Formats: sequence, C-alpha cells, structure tokens
Amino acid sequence: MTPLPLAVTTSTKTDAATVREARAVAQRWSLPFLSRRSSEGIAPWLGTKVEALLVVGGDGVTLWEPQGSFGFHAGMAHLRRMRLRQGQRDDAFLKVAEIVPGDAVLDCTLGLAQDALVASLAVGPTGRVVGLEKSLPLCIVAAEGLQRYDRGADSCAIEVLHADAHAYLKTLPSKSFDVVFFDPMFAKPKKAQPAFDVLRRFAEHAPLTPEAVEEGRRVARRWVVVKGARHTDDLKKVGIEPAPTSRFSDVIWGRLPALP
Repeated sequence: MTPLPLAVTTSTKTDAATVREARAVAQRWSLPFLSRRSSEGIAPWLGTKVEALLVVGGDGVTLWEPQGSFGFHAGMAHLRRMRLRQGQRDDAFLKVAEIVPGDAVLDCTLGLAQDALVASLAVGPTGRVVGLEKSLPLCIVAAEGLQRYDRGADSCAIEVLHADAHAYLKTLPSKSFDVVFFDPMFAKPKKAQPAFDVLRRFAEHAPLTPEAVEEGRRVARRWVVVKGARHTDDLKKVGIEPAPTSRFSDVIWGRLPALP
C-alpha cells in the first residue's frame, strides 16, 4: 500500500479533548486523521502507513518523519520582540525594511514565522502581516503554532496562507503592501540542530528569481527586502546590492524600492 503523504494523529497522552483538537486540525487542512491508541508508537507508521505525521498534543502540533521531528517555537523571534518592547530598534530586519506602526507586510517565505513575528509587533495592532508558505507541512506547523502563541495586544495577528509566492503576487493589485519580504532557503546550509535538518527537507528550495522580485516591487508601496547568506551571491543574482552589516552576522540584507 502506498503511504499517505501527510496525516494527523494524537500524542501518546490521548484524551477526548486532544482527539477533538486533532480532528479539527485534520479538517482545517483537509488531511486524513489516524486514530492512535495511548500506548501505540508512531515509528512503525512512518514510511509505511504515512510519509509524515502531524502529531497534536499538549505542546501543539509537531511534524514527524522517519529522520526526526520539529515543531513551532518562537525562538530568537521571542528575544527580538523583547528587545523591541524595550525600545531597542536595532533589529536588522526592521532597520532595512523601515517598518512602522500601521504598515502592511507580506512575508513571501514564512517558514516558522520568525521575521513575521517581529513584524507583527513592529506594525502593531493596526497593522497587517500576511505570511505565504508553499510547503504544506511547514504552513500547518506555523499556522497552528501561531494560533497558540500569546502574541499580546500590541501585535497584529499573522494571516497564514498556503501559497506559492510568485503565483500569489501575480493575483495582487499594485501597491497592496508597504513591504514585501523574501527569505529564501539558503543554498548552502550551515551547521544546525537536527530539527532544522528536518525542516530543511520539507522547505521550498527553488531559488528566488528576478521575476518574483519584480512582482514584489509592483505589489510593494515602499520596499522589497531580501535576506541572503553571507559569502554567497544570493542577493546579486536578483539585482540587489547587499547593505553593510556586522562581520559577525551569518546573513546579509538588501532592498529595492517599489516600482513607480
């Protein structure tokens, strides 16, 4: 039997509430729900019954595959938000994007929403942040994780859409967002925790194209911002000159103005 590409189940600590929540997650994303006994492990399922599993439990929604697992965690975004709340405006993303309260930001490569979380605080409750994620498993982990994250009344909610960024940009009217942001997966991965290796296997690896950037410039009112890896030509490939940054940073930033 061919394994299902993706399904939803519960954690080992199964109760009626967890089952209801897991079934709701499966329904929201049009995925099959697999019932699981409280003592039943999922290892025998992976690669045989299903290629990957979304496990719903007390810690939220976790994605499992034969090589490991990962779940949503605010991580460094939480620390960056703390600094912003303390009045520190030295966040590299916010500086290059020049995001202000009330702005509308389109994150074309949401991932686990690290930069989107920072943007949601920077734009405040009157602003808007939309995140696009092409990978369905990543999109679900991010969307479900953000639903459970206590962002506070000083941040706007992040709207998560399962969509290809270039195709979605083409559907938008010109000047729809103040800032359009791209953070494509680095072609040369740096050493990271095993969970990031799992994330990377599910992420979209198609390189950012000049055509997508031009669509972003049409949709933007002010800037298209792109993040790249240091010691690569990621930005120059799409016609962007990297901005000066700390020599200790692993990433580089650049931007282009919106089209007239």
